[in-house]
Amino acid sequence: MAINLDQAGGDLAEVNDINVTPFIDVILVLLIIFMVAAPLATVDIAVDLPASSAQPHPRPDKPVYLTVKPDLSLSVGDETVSRAALAGALDAATNGQKDTRVFLRGDKMVPYGEIMRVMNGLRAAGYLKVALVGLEQTTEP
Repeated sequence: MAINLDQAGGDLAEVNDINVTPFIDVILVLLIIFMVAAPLATVDIAVDLPASSAQPHPRPDKPVYLTVKPDLSLSVGDETVSRAALAGALDAATNGQKDTRVFLRGDKMVPYGEIMRVMNGLRAAGYLKVALVGLEQTTEP
């Protein structure tokens, strides 16, 4: 309890206000702890991921390949198509079956954002089964 010493009569009256100074001190200490600990919790380490040696899945009899060339042009199978005609070319290659898996191949020099634009175009056309094609590497332990 705190007392008020400003009274002139000699009686000391009790002050019923909450003392928030210790509470503020605790909050400031916790704030400093979190400010120091937050940068330590993030990870910014460059990692060179190893190649997978998992067994590849068997290929379908007639796979549908969509290729993004280094000049950012698209081709379905061996036929070059424009982005506007992509949905029609895929419908012709899959006979209108939207559940057919489309194998997406992209050149190394194609930016990641361009691959994502092509994948968004596939999703807009209704093709949700997309497989990314890469080189098969087998590493022996």
